[in-house]
Amino acid sequence: MELGFRGVRFARQVPVAVAYKNVAIGEARLDFLVAERLVVELKAGQGLLPIHFAQVLSYLRASDQSLGLLINFNVRVLRQGVRRVVRTR
Repeated sequence: MELGFRGVRFARQVPVAVAYKNVAIGEARLDFLVAERLVVELKAGQGLLPIHFAQVLSYLRASDQSLGLLINFNVRVLRQGVRRVVRTR
């Protein structure tokens, strides 16, 4: 994994509790949590849809983070498939 080769701390499939009105209702898994502050969600679909952005925002809330990357690998140039997602508090 490239992050490991570069000495960047990361964790895969990080479980986070999902709550509704402070009541635990389930668990989600972050694709990656980089340096304990950046949530990364990976996709490989026709395009990024509003539901994908909502998913990342939910993950940011559940993990108490404020910055995420949504990456779609189904593009000609990877740079076109990367979107930054910011949760304002």
